Amino acid sequence: MAIKRALLSVSDKAGLVDFATTLQNEYNVELLSTGGTARTLREAGLEVIDVSTFTGAPELFDGRVKTLHPKVHGGLLQMRDNEVHQQQAEENSIPTIDLVIVNLYPFEETVAKEGTTLAEAIEKIDIGGPSMLRSSAKNHAAVTVVEDPADYDRVLSEMAANDGDTTLEFRQQLALKVFRRTAAYDKAISEYLGQDDTSSFSVTLPLEKELRNGDNPHQKSFLYGNFNDYFTKLTGKKEFSYTNILDIEAAADLVSEFRSPTLAILKHTNPCGVGTSTESLREAWDKAFETDRQAPFGGVIVMNRPLDEATARVISEIFTDIIIAPEYTPEAMAILKKKGRRMIRMNPQWEDIRKEPVVRSIPGGVVVMDKDHEVMGLDNLEEKVVTERVPTKEELEAMRFNWRVVKNVKSNAICFGTNDRTLGIGAGQMSRVDSVRVAVMKAQISNLSLEGSVIASDAFFPFADGLQAAIDAGATACIQPGGSNNDQEVIDAANAAGIAMVFTGHRHFRH
Repeated sequence: MAIKRALLSVSDKAGLVDFATTLQNEYNVELLSTGGTARTLREAGLEVIDVSTFTGAPELFDGRVKTLHPKVHGGLLQMRDNEVHQQQAEENSIPTIDLVIVNLYPFEETVAKEGTTLAEAIEKIDIGGPSMLRSSAKNHAAVTVVEDPADYDRVLSEMAANDGDTTLEFRQQLALKVFRRTAAYDKAISEYLGQDDTSSFSVTLPLEKELRNGDNPHQKSFLYGNFNDYFTKLTGKKEFSYTNILDIEAAADLVSEFRSPTLAILKHTNPCGVGTSTESLREAWDKAFETDRQAPFGGVIVMNRPLDEATARVISEIFTDIIIAPEYTPEAMAILKKKGRRMIRMNPQWEDIRKEPVVRSIPGGVVVMDKDHEVMGLDNLEEKVVTERVPTKEELEAMRFNWRVVKNVKSNAICFGTNDRTLGIGAGQMSRVDSVRVAVMKAQISNLSLEGSVIASDAFFPFADGLQAAIDAGATACIQPGGSNNDQEVIDAANAAGIAMVFTGHRHFRH
């Protein structure tokens, strides 16, 4: 049956007039509406019946009650092929409503504004809108329901192809979209009202895209949410995989720790080289790349400054999987595009969501924790010295630099470096002394001397052997959290070697 009657009540009026005009002028659809929506349609020259006229009941309580009426929901919920329903509809003068166009009060936008009061938020909790959407979606066997203005053209195309009607398959798609929208809306309200309540956790996100693969080609993976609002792919034909998404997040997290021009190279979410420079991004690249010349192959390169031509030229000489920058000069873009590189723009909005909690699936549920977004323990380092020798000013700067890096390395994490670059990184070993040995080995392979370097450890040294291995390699200063039962043994080893050490009192372990 062709659509005969539509009910329109929207807060977002984008595209509304053109849509309603086509419904009335081309398909002779009767339009029911409320409040501001009815006024907008009348001003456009359309014939509109107020819902209060249709129901015979006035709008009440400042508009809080206007569509909550048996004639509205009866028109939506009556089953067209049920004789009892049709008899009751006739006895109670309840005609069918075939098309519903409703979007909800902007609750999420309201509470996102700074200074919104509880009373203001409460007034933006829509009651009639979700009720109409759910009634329509439940009876999608007969009713077409639209909650997203982006679907207006799809509805008109369906009607054009089906003599003014829509197909059941299409109505099912729209109904599913409605239930997801109302679920997300209810979730936003419950989260706002229960901001300090941790008794339950839920998340509803739209599918953004199917990813190329998971960890391995045989594993499917999907991306949900609005990732593209924060990272925009500018070039490259190859689609993202599951591991690409994790690498991009890890790279952006790392480089966001630094205010000076900084460039980092990562592989499998771990940094293999980080460099900073007040002179140029090109110089920062040299420092990062020299840390480990093998690992960058197929890795991720990230920087916190626009990528320039000089840096792009040296990057183009090696194969890299992904390049991330806040912006690219036209010359840099041309060089890397010619090489087929995937260039990602790290949008400013990224900084707004860095504090979002970490969510991981587990058998039977999820675990949720605060994100370790803030670098801790670097204040008043001079007062946290635990050794006889006090670190030099240069060593203190090196501690600050490498502490920011080691925070972003998988534990057990060790980082050797100076005040502007890494020299060797050890990650993910089963013992801390092994991570030290890996970092030393990496430096040796790159022909880098660790004499006079600083070592950063994300968690305490449980024994003196790890620190001793660093001392033997040439380290003269150490920054670590402290807190081991054997701290004194470690301090004694440092004093015996004449190196300086500080205890930050804060751990940056990353599992």
